[in-house]
Amino acid sequence: MVISIREVDPVFKGAGQKDGLEIWRIEKLQAVPVPRESHGKFFTGDSYIILKTSALKNGSFCQEIHYWLGKDTSQDEAGIAAIKTVELDAALGGRAVQYREVQGNETERFLSYFKPCIIPVEGGAASGFRQAVVNEREYVARLFVCKGKHTVQVKEVPFARASLNHDDILILDTKSKIFQFNGLNSSIQERAKALEVVQYLKDANHEGKCDVAVVDDGKLMADADAGEFWGLFAGFAPLPKKTFSELDGKDNDFPSKLLSVNEGQTFPLDCEDLTRELLDSTKCYFLDCGSELYVWMGRETVLEDRKQAGLAAEELLREGNRPRSHIIHLMEGFETVIFRSKFSKWPKKVETVVSVESRGKVAALLKRQGFNVRGVAEAAPLKEESQAHIDCTGNLQVWRVNDCEKTFLSFYEQCKFYSGDCYIFQYSYRGGDGENCLIGTWFGQKSIEEERSAATSLAHAMVDSLKFQAVLVRLYEGKESMEFFTIFQNLVIFKGGASTGYKKYVSENGTEDDTYSDNGVALFRVQGSGPENMQAIQVDTAAPSLNSSYCYILHDGDTLFTWVGNLSSSMDHGLAERQLDVLKPNLQSRLLKEGSESDQFWKLLGSKCEYPRQKIARDQESDSRLFSCTFSKGKKSS
Repeated sequence: MVISIREVDPVFKGAGQKDGLEIWRIEKLQAVPVPRESHGKFFTGDSYIILKTSALKNGSFCQEIHYWLGKDTSQDEAGIAAIKTVELDAALGGRAVQYREVQGNETERFLSYFKPCIIPVEGGAASGFRQAVVNEREYVARLFVCKGKHTVQVKEVPFARASLNHDDILILDTKSKIFQFNGLNSSIQERAKALEVVQYLKDANHEGKCDVAVVDDGKLMADADAGEFWGLFAGFAPLPKKTFSELDGKDNDFPSKLLSVNEGQTFPLDCEDLTRELLDSTKCYFLDCGSELYVWMGRETVLEDRKQAGLAAEELLREGNRPRSHIIHLMEGFETVIFRSKFSKWPKKVETVVSVESRGKVAALLKRQGFNVRGVAEAAPLKEESQAHIDCTGNLQVWRVNDCEKTFLSFYEQCKFYSGDCYIFQYSYRGGDGENCLIGTWFGQKSIEEERSAATSLAHAMVDSLKFQAVLVRLYEGKESMEFFTIFQNLVIFKGGASTGYKKYVSENGTEDDTYSDNGVALFRVQGSGPENMQAIQVDTAAPSLNSSYCYILHDGDTLFTWVGNLSSSMDHGLAERQLDVLKPNLQSRLLKEGSESDQFWKLLGSKCEYPRQKIARDQESDSRLFSCTFSKGKKSS
């Protein structure tokens, strides 16, 4: 990576050296730090740069950069935000993925940083506005639509009956009362998240002093709150069906296009197939996928080339009238799994991004200027974190082994395994040589030998039927590969078993059947490296099963807790929230931070006692793990 210190803004000195958020606002074409107390307050006329730093379990840091563009921001400020984002990435060592966020169409990742939501305020630095001014005598009622179960996107809509529909949740903020209107088709999770927004508005706009009313779609004037709500819309009337926007889904069939970027100009590449060999380390490229525009930056490009590529990406979307598309900047060697999956051929092993000697010179130069060098001098020589080099958009089929036969699992059951069972999976995906097929067996820790043998025979028979064109892999619980987790994306492993062989074994040997029960007491450890790779593992329902480095889900019938360890990251918290939708989609969980547990929580675990509180070492738990497994081609094992 080629860096000139003169090209990096001194305002970024010391950035990215601690866990959390750092935000800069573009004022007079300069990046100005935003005080922590103002984090989450965005103005529609401004552009911002947001740095999210996460502490990994190995002690290093991982950074992601977003630049947010208000709907009224100027083209100049948007361009400066894009340029400064590239400079910030250079100051951090050139590893961070960079995302473009547009007001009203933010990514879920970005919204998760701000709880419960962001509600941009009219105005901006150029107009002199620093905070919303509310005239108590002329309080203007505002109507908001809330979308999302995990993170909430809040958007102001016209205060009119036409804005109401059966699918969404809307919040009407008036001078004396806040109404939450629950569309008939909205979910429990969406309603719970919207209540958090209501509380946010109550505290922010009313100093916590106003009434709150919930109005359910379908309740008429007989309910006092419903009557008052509909009165504000000139009386009740049937709601129209939600209209389909012409913009919705128009990018679904957008063919991916690769463009070369040179001095801010783009040149389409004429290629029938996307391969890694098309990307030159001395150049920048666009991979235009419609809803996403990837900016790939070669490791030998200079900072000015990357800045020009960022500006060209902004211009491309502006000329194409594509305000909803996201721009994602990626440095060579640090491509995401989704980006790699767009290519039919991508090598599993990438050469070191830059020599240790060169990296040391860059680190020394940055350090003299006061920049963070932790990600340059120390972290970079390490191997890139193991990531799955496989198309994660293929077709998955799963079977459970019952005695000597296999039983097909539905889409909703194929990601729920039992430790006492054996499974066979077949994954078909596009590869460099056309359609590829992976057939695998997964053996639970408590599965019986007879069903393991049956699974092996059945899997070999499947390979035979495909004329040995499939790759066969054997995996054991606790030693799964990264590819396996990426294929399944969201995997739950329960105690016990559902197969006939396991049930027969338990009965004949008189052993306790600890098979998971939805109505019983169960504890799950949540782990993974992101939404595309997360697992919930059922563990013994006892305090020693806890660990400060993880998040856990504990339930007893309709009682539900989420326990957050003091050493867990914000990403871990998000994964736990997602797993709740799998385990208990219709219940609201009570959040417990380590050290503030209730008596009921400890009672469900038997008693309060000691559990591991130290940070997990790298060799015990890395943020991305790749375990060895046994591969075979046809009937020949290796």
